[in-house]
Amino acid sequence: MRGRLGRRSTSNGGFAGAAGHGGSGGGRRGPLRQKMGRRGIFLLPSLLTTGNLFCGFFALILTLEQRYPEAALAIFVAMVMDLLDGRVARLMRATSQFGVEYDSLADVVSFCVAPGFLLYSFALRDLGRPAWFGAFLFVICGALRLARFNVQTGTVDRRYFVGLSTPAAAGVVASSVLLLDGRDMTRWMEVAVAAGSYIVALLMVSTFRYWSFKEIDFARRRPVRTLLVVVLGIMIVATHHELFLFALFSGYAMSGPLRRLIVGRVTAPTPAEARPGDTH
Repeated sequence: MRGRLGRRSTSNGGFAGAAGHGGSGGGRRGPLRQKMGRRGIFLLPSLLTTGNLFCGFFALILTLEQRYPEAALAIFVAMVMDLLDGRVARLMRATSQFGVEYDSLADVVSFCVAPGFLLYSFALRDLGRPAWFGAFLFVICGALRLARFNVQTGTVDRRYFVGLSTPAAAGVVASSVLLLDGRDMTRWMEVAVAAGSYIVALLMVSTFRYWSFKEIDFARRRPVRTLLVVVLGIMIVATHHELFLFALFSGYAMSGPLRRLIVGRVTAPTPAEARPGDTH
């Protein structure tokens, strides 16, 4: 009996050591791992983030099939999904570190890889190595922009983005494709698109400040004329959506440098002016 108990305790000790790389460490880490497994994830925000990721992947497939307008529309749908998952997570008080990391990985696909590949396949593939390097620069600057955003969350003024956000940069690319689709791409037009890709990529990793629109409270009561203005704006955009979407995203991309010229460089805000848990 004593020998049997000895063998049982030895086997249990060996199991704990194998699981935790040490007796006491394994005992502490086992319940913690079980606790994290029981917590799970928030389903609705994660489903919206998954929809964002799916739209980015679908845009890649449409680009391979040379269905460029549909690929651009898929990127716009991904932007809507990205906007909704952050709003829903904050309304449900369902923000988590898992959601932040998952959202960033989805954004790399939808707003970095998919627009970069669309840009190359639509306008840059005939220009040689400098052109595809411009498409890759768009991808890597977008990834760096997302990494910097995650690091700076909670330490910067939430009213502004530092650098052009990746959804806005992807919007510039997608709206450009919608605007130029069906036209004969001349050599000068391709060079202009290549130069624009370099500019947009560098704006993402710049220190220009862009309004984040996070101060707008959609739950607050508004005058009736506000609804009329919003509906009128949607109707104007719908009449010539290719032109107005391009003007909207391009104007927003240029607002950062213009603000720097008009206002000048401002001092960095204190951490108290920022709120942790914000997503772009």
